[in-house]
Amino acid sequence: MRTVDLARRSGYSVQQVRNLERDGVLPPAVRTPAGYRTYAEPHLHAALAYRALAAGVGPVEAKRIMRAGPDMLALLDAAHARLHTERRELDLARQAAEAIAGEPIAEVRPADSMTVTELAAALGVRASTLRHWDAEGLVVPHRDARRSRHYAPDQVRDARIVHQLRKAGYRIAPLRDLMPQLRQARRGEDLASILAGRDASIDARSRALLDAAAALCAVLAYRGVGQVWTGSLASDRSR
Repeated sequence: MRTVDLARRSGYSVQQVRNLERDGVLPPAVRTPAGYRTYAEPHLHAALAYRALAAGVGPVEAKRIMRAGPDMLALLDAAHARLHTERRELDLARQAAEAIAGEPIAEVRPADSMTVTELAAALGVRASTLRHWDAEGLVVPHRDARRSRHYAPDQVRDARIVHQLRKAGYRIAPLRDLMPQLRQARRGEDLASILAGRDASIDARSRALLDAAAALCAVLAYRGVGQVWTGSLASDRSR
């Protein structure tokens, strides 16, 4: 295959194909006497494997896996394990968030509030974590005359939801945008929708890893487990 042929079959541009070869994702191309690149089926399988891996674990980790040599299968297993952990934590977050969102909030009384130390102990996090959430605008407590933090029942519930969503893999920036929506009247439905979106994302990445595994089988069949990309295609083609 010419570079343009490989690009068309793999869904990349010509420049992207060259970049993938440069980055060690593809084995070195065979060069014609005139210096033009030529590619074979192993290059196509490698390109397709990288495309699927990038969808499943991101481009940085995908390149790491493609260049891993003998560690390729171990890194792929680790990627599946991370998805399994995310799925398990998401299930826990869904159960906890549904219970938390359904808790009634009665009229707030001073005795119902919690200090930062008390709430940190109840959640099993450090007090510095709650202070960080405060600074990021995720869960902002009341302040007394001495500027000490006090969490009312609705803020405690917010902190519990943030804690569960953080365990489920949500980053600070998305949560900063999400929390105002969750404080609205339909917060339970909103939260269920967000968690469903996370579930769909995990499913999509899991399917991408399955596609990657199929392509990697063809890659490994060519180069053998434990080997790294070399110029061996040239010698194979010359025999």
